[in-house]
Amino acid sequence: MNNRNFELNPLFMKILIQVWESFLFAYQALRSNILRTTLSLLGVSVGIFAIVAVFTAVDSLNKNIRSEIDSFSGAGVFYLGKWPWIMENNYPWWKYFNRPDMKYSEFKFLKENLKSAQAVAIIDNGNTKTASRGSNSMDVNMTGASYDYNQIANIPIASGRYFLPIESENGMNVCIIGSLVAENLQLNSNAVGEVIKLNGIKFTIIGVIEKKGTDILSFGGTPDEKVFIPYSTYSSLFQKDRPSPDIALKAYDSDLGQLDMEGEVIGLMRGLRSIKPKDELSFSINRLDGLNQFFDGIFAALNIAGSLIAGFSLLVGGFGIANIMFVSVKERTNIIGIQKSLGAKNYFILFQFLFEAVFLSLIGGLVGIGLVVLITFIPQEALPLQLTIGNITKGLVISSFIGVLSGIIPAWVAAKMDPVIAIRSK
Repeated sequence: MNNRNFELNPLFMKILIQVWESFLFAYQALRSNILRTTLSLLGVSVGIFAIVAVFTAVDSLNKNIRSEIDSFSGAGVFYLGKWPWIMENNYPWWKYFNRPDMKYSEFKFLKENLKSAQAVAIIDNGNTKTASRGSNSMDVNMTGASYDYNQIANIPIASGRYFLPIESENGMNVCIIGSLVAENLQLNSNAVGEVIKLNGIKFTIIGVIEKKGTDILSFGGTPDEKVFIPYSTYSSLFQKDRPSPDIALKAYDSDLGQLDMEGEVIGLMRGLRSIKPKDELSFSINRLDGLNQFFDGIFAALNIAGSLIAGFSLLVGGFGIANIMFVSVKERTNIIGIQKSLGAKNYFILFQFLFEAVFLSLIGGLVGIGLVVLITFIPQEALPLQLTIGNITKGLVISSFIGVLSGIIPAWVAAKMDPVIAIRSK
């Protein structure tokens, strides 16, 4: 074991010396002509900046959307509705249009008979109404929700409370408002107990939702501009013509993939709607998985497109580093001849220039990553950027790869030089 370590140590020391000499040569190349080297490295800096910036923006957008999806429907949840969230290609839309709407009686039936769900709620939203108080008014996104909806979706109450069962069942005129609604209607810091009008109908405020701020994407609208009222109140006052509610169901944590709940729901709904075993379902089961897969495709396309665009900048930067290396080989031809005459192997000369190219490329990459770091410090409410260790590593790996590609030909030319001719070049 000791003999083996003794044999490896000289090799390890040789590698360290070679890396250190390469670093010194790269440093001398930088000092000898700072302007030329800076301009040549600019392409790599811009390219790495573009690639890392794209990866960072896409990752931040991805995180923002996933968070929004989770807050919209929670984990272990799917929705029964007339329409699917994502349409199948070439599917005749009129089949969806001719489906029956979800009914309150179906919600009650599932709530009473479904054994594999820990919460069942009915909601309807998307209708813009006018909220007013005195001379102040604003358009709000109204949502009618049953009592159990707060067990399915996250509705953080800053002050006040959620609906009581009696308020939900009896259709009382109570509401929970968003923070922006409270601000625009010039309500006091504690708006609970105040009376506002929704389309001219009086409602008593029982709760105010925590302020969320601007999001790049908000399913069903930002909660700051929302007003929640009991579904029974919503259906009696605001649902006209053809209401189209959804039934939200939350599975138990042990039901991975909600498969048990889905099977029981399909069986109950087939019996309730008299759907024969071979007939197509007359309702859609909308999951988070479908949305996640949809956005996965979008994010993959964005990463590819951004990488291709940034690749052109890296191509220019690679030519710049190759130019530096060819000039460096020409300037040090005499030194190469002396090194080879003293016994330096071809691989030593090759790796010396190759390491130098990688060091130069890494300097440009670090500058590009530094620019991305500066951007992340800019406060952005809609899409806060977060530079991850993974994206930094990608930038450094790409920089190293560009350095290898740019330096391999000049390094090969230097390694193949005849020592006699190289010494005479001076």
